[in-house]
Amino acid sequence: MAETVADTRRLITKPQNLNDAYGPPSNFLEIDVSNPQTVGVGRGRFTTYEIRVKTNLPIFKLKESTVRRRYSDFEWLRSELERESKVVVPPLPGKAFLRQLPFRGDDGIFDDNFIEERKQGLEQFINKLDSLCSPGWPWSSRALEMAGVQQTRL
Repeated sequence: MAETVADTRRLITKPQNLNDAYGPPSNFLEIDVSNPQTVGVGRGRFTTYEIRVKTNLPIFKLKESTVRRRYSDFEWLRSELERESKVVVPPLPGKAFLRQLPFRGDDGIFDDNFIEERKQGLEQFINKLDSLCSPGWPWSSRALEMAGVQQTRL
Protein backbone atom coordinates (compact mmCIF):
# COMPACT_ATOMS: atom_id res chain seq x y z
CA MET A 1 0.00 0.00 0.00
CA ALA A 2 1.50 3.34 -1.11
CA GLU A 3 1.77 6.10 1.44
CA THR A 4 0.19 9.44 0.45
CA VAL A 5 2.11 12.60 1.19
CA ALA A 6 0.27 15.92 1.42
CA ASP A 7 1.56 18.69 -0.83
CA THR A 8 2.44 21.55 1.51
CA ARG A 9 4.04 23.92 -0.99
CA ARG A 10 2.70 27.48 -0.91
CA LEU A 11 0.78 28.87 -3.83
CA ILE A 12 2.70 31.46 -5.79
CA THR A 13 0.83 34.75 -5.66
CA LYS A 14 1.66 38.09 -7.17
CA PRO A 15 2.17 40.99 -4.78
CA GLN A 16 -0.94 43.13 -4.31
CA ASN A 17 -0.61 46.80 -5.19
CA LEU A 18 -2.87 49.71 -4.12
CA ASN A 19 -4.91 49.55 -7.32
CA ASP A 20 -5.66 45.85 -6.72
CA ALA A 21 -6.61 46.51 -3.12
CA TYR A 22 -8.68 49.67 -3.60
CA GLY A 23 -9.65 49.60 -7.28
CA PRO A 24 -13.09 48.68 -8.58
CA PRO A 25 -14.06 45.02 -8.25
CA SER A 26 -13.68 42.86 -11.33
CA ASN A 27 -17.43 42.20 -11.67
CA PHE A 28 -20.16 44.10 -9.88
CA LEU A 29 -23.86 44.86 -10.05
CA GLU A 30 -25.07 47.64 -7.74
CA ILE A 31 -28.77 48.46 -7.42
CA ASP A 32 -29.91 51.41 -5.31
CA VAL A 33 -33.43 52.61 -4.50
CA SER A 34 -33.48 56.32 -3.68
CA ASN A 35 -35.06 59.73 -4.22
CA PRO A 36 -38.76 59.05 -3.52
CA GLN A 37 -41.13 61.54 -5.16
CA THR A 38 -44.84 61.90 -4.54
CA VAL A 39 -46.85 63.16 -7.53
CA GLY A 40 -50.51 63.78 -8.33
CA VAL A 41 -53.43 64.94 -6.21
CA GLY A 42 -56.32 63.29 -4.43
CA ARG A 43 -56.95 59.67 -5.39
CA GLY A 44 -54.43 59.98 -8.22
CA ARG A 45 -51.56 60.64 -5.80
CA PHE A 46 -48.69 58.12 -5.66
CA THR A 47 -45.01 57.85 -4.80
CA THR A 48 -42.28 56.74 -7.19
CA TYR A 49 -38.77 55.59 -6.33
CA GLU A 50 -35.61 55.97 -8.39
CA ILE A 51 -33.84 52.69 -9.17
CA ARG A 52 -30.23 53.18 -10.18
CA VAL A 53 -28.17 50.32 -11.58
CA LYS A 54 -24.39 50.38 -12.01
CA THR A 55 -22.47 47.44 -13.41
CA ASN A 56 -19.43 46.41 -15.39
CA LEU A 57 -20.82 43.02 -16.40
CA PRO A 58 -20.48 42.53 -20.16
CA ILE A 59 -24.00 41.11 -20.47
CA PHE A 60 -25.53 44.59 -20.00
CA LYS A 61 -25.81 47.17 -22.80
CA LEU A 62 -25.59 50.15 -20.43
CA LYS A 63 -23.15 50.46 -17.56
CA GLU A 64 -25.47 52.85 -15.71
CA SER A 65 -29.25 53.08 -15.82
CA THR A 66 -31.89 54.98 -13.87
CA VAL A 67 -35.67 54.48 -13.89
CA ARG A 68 -38.58 55.46 -11.65
CA ARG A 69 -40.94 52.78 -10.31
CA ARG A 70 -44.01 52.65 -8.06
CA TYR A 71 -44.65 50.21 -5.22
CA SER A 72 -47.11 48.39 -7.49
CA ASP A 73 -44.23 47.73 -9.93
CA PHE A 74 -42.34 45.97 -7.14
CA GLU A 75 -45.50 43.93 -6.42
CA TRP A 76 -45.67 42.97 -10.12
CA LEU A 77 -42.03 41.89 -10.07
CA ARG A 78 -42.50 39.78 -6.95
CA SER A 79 -45.59 38.02 -8.32
CA GLU A 80 -43.82 37.33 -11.65
CA LEU A 81 -40.80 35.87 -9.88
CA GLU A 82 -42.99 33.70 -7.64
CA ARG A 83 -44.90 32.44 -10.67
CA GLU A 84 -41.81 31.71 -12.81
CA SER A 85 -39.27 30.40 -10.30
CA LYS A 86 -38.77 27.72 -7.72
CA VAL A 87 -36.74 30.01 -5.45
CA VAL A 88 -38.30 31.61 -2.36
CA VAL A 89 -38.77 35.26 -3.28
CA PRO A 90 -38.07 37.71 -0.44
CA PRO A 91 -41.02 39.67 0.99
CA LEU A 92 -41.84 43.28 0.19
CA PRO A 93 -42.45 45.87 2.88
CA GLY A 94 -46.12 45.80 3.93
CA LYS A 95 -49.02 47.45 2.11
CA ALA A 96 -49.93 49.80 5.00
CA PHE A 97 -53.71 49.49 4.67
CA LEU A 98 -54.28 51.27 8.01
CA ARG A 99 -52.30 54.28 6.79
CA GLN A 100 -54.80 54.69 3.93
CA LEU A 101 -57.78 55.24 6.25
CA PRO A 102 -59.27 58.76 6.20
CA PHE A 103 -59.20 61.10 9.19
CA ARG A 104 -55.85 59.85 10.51
CA GLY A 105 -54.46 63.28 11.28
CA ASP A 106 -51.27 62.64 9.29
CA ASP A 107 -50.31 62.14 5.64
CA GLY A 108 -50.80 58.36 5.83
CA ILE A 109 -48.84 56.60 3.10
CA PHE A 110 -47.45 59.98 1.99
CA ASP A 111 -45.86 60.71 5.37
CA ASP A 112 -42.10 61.33 4.97
CA ASN A 113 -41.14 58.78 7.63
CA PHE A 114 -43.32 56.08 6.05
CA ILE A 115 -41.92 56.79 2.58
CA GLU A 116 -38.35 56.54 3.92
CA GLU A 117 -39.10 53.23 5.67
CA ARG A 118 -40.70 51.87 2.51
CA LYS A 119 -37.73 53.03 0.40
CA GLN A 120 -35.36 51.15 2.70
CA GLY A 121 -37.57 48.04 2.55
CA LEU A 122 -37.70 48.18 -1.25
CA GLU A 123 -33.92 48.53 -1.43
CA GLN A 124 -33.50 45.50 0.84
CA PHE A 125 -35.93 43.57 -1.37
CA ILE A 126 -34.14 44.46 -4.61
CA ASN A 127 -30.70 43.69 -3.14
CA LYS A 128 -31.88 40.29 -1.88
CA LEU A 129 -33.09 39.65 -5.43
CA ASP A 130 -29.71 40.77 -6.74
CA SER A 131 -28.06 38.00 -4.73
CA LEU A 132 -30.57 35.42 -6.04
CA CYS A 133 -30.91 36.69 -9.57
CA SER A 134 -27.74 36.03 -11.52
CA PRO A 135 -27.71 36.91 -15.24
CA GLY A 136 -28.60 33.94 -17.39
CA TRP A 137 -31.24 32.52 -15.07
CA PRO A 138 -34.51 32.29 -16.98
CA TRP A 139 -36.39 34.53 -14.56
CA SER A 140 -33.71 37.17 -14.03
CA SER A 141 -34.93 39.07 -17.09
CA ARG A 142 -38.03 40.16 -15.11
CA ALA A 143 -35.89 41.79 -12.42
CA LEU A 144 -33.73 43.46 -15.06
CA GLU A 145 -36.80 44.70 -16.92
CA MET A 146 -38.08 46.20 -13.67
CA ALA A 147 -34.73 47.91 -13.11
CA GLY A 148 -34.78 49.32 -16.65
CA VAL A 149 -31.67 47.42 -17.75
CA GLN A 150 -31.30 45.80 -21.15
CA GLN A 151 -29.18 42.72 -21.69
CA THR A 152 -27.02 42.23 -24.74
CA ARG A 153 -27.68 39.20 -26.91
CA LEU A 154 -25.01 36.56 -26.58
